[in-house]
Amino acid sequence: MEPVRFGLVGYGFGGRFFHAPLLASAPECELLGVVTSSPERRALVTSEHPGVATFGSLAELRDAGAEAVAISTPAETHSRLTDQALELGLAVVCDKPFALDADAARRSVELAERLGLPLSPYQNRRWDSDFLTLRALVADGSLGRLTRFESRFERLDPDPGPPPSGGGTLRDFGSHLVDQALVLLGPVASVYAEWRLRENGLADDVFVALTHIDGARSHLWGSWSQGAPGPRFRATGTTGSYVVTALMDGQEEALTAGHTPATLGSGWGAEPAERRGRVFRGDGGEVVPTLPGAWNTFYPAFARAVRSLGPVPVDPRAAVLTATVLDAARRSATDDAVVKL
Repeated sequence: MEPVRFGLVGYGFGGRFFHAPLLASAPECELLGVVTSSPERRALVTSEHPGVATFGSLAELRDAGAEAVAISTPAETHSRLTDQALELGLAVVCDKPFALDADAARRSVELAERLGLPLSPYQNRRWDSDFLTLRALVADGSLGRLTRFESRFERLDPDPGPPPSGGGTLRDFGSHLVDQALVLLGPVASVYAEWRLRENGLADDVFVALTHIDGARSHLWGSWSQGAPGPRFRATGTTGSYVVTALMDGQEEALTAGHTPATLGSGWGAEPAERRGRVFRGDGGEVVPTLPGAWNTFYPAFARAVRSLGPVPVDPRAAVLTATVLDAARRSATDDAVVKL
């Protein structure tokens, strides 16, 4: 297949360490250029990706021959840039949070449908090693019917707190936490949430409790100021529980250290033995091999969708569902009430 000519909008942490390396290492993609107005970031692009051009606008990027774009900019710009890119005829991947609310998410999805263009939220955490392993355990019946899902994105970075560019912890970490819960357990009937508002007005120390339509429950935690992070997962079914105590999948660590799928080859996404989870059935637990993480499959799948050779990796309607739950969580935390959906 002819590689899809991709542009990247934004070269902050996410653009520089997540999107650019994965785009540059995917044979199905050609990283054509980066849109950024910062002289410092333009210099970084030139030094880290020789031959990749920089542009001042989406229109310039399109005119240079881009077919698709990945948006990794501050949260408040996501909807505007997504819609602008679609109107320019570009296929779009948008980082989380896909939109600041469900109405904005729905408008972008409907615009893409009218224009017949591929659109996908960047839910790379669906391809975390531990989450892939959990889904496999659920699929093969190892846990029975899943009744409770506990999930945490917790870390200690108390001084700066959650960055305003991410829209606060509920929108930032919460976008992944809620998406994973919906993938596992389906639609939600009610939402209860708690948070702590930091001095900048953004939410941190977030807790969200979801009751799914089938009666299962998800308990989700997100924090940038937790000195004692809890288990990454505890997923309980009718015949067993899967527990992962390791803090996070290792793909983020690999990318920030300068590794890519191209440099690590078949070793990409592999987790060391000490990060493996266990399945418990009222005993000491059985260690379960962890499936390799696969963030490197997202952009090849999206490129195939651009070439009409398959579906987008994440249905954009999933972003509307996630945003609907996050909207309800904000109302719940503000009003101290359970919100019915």
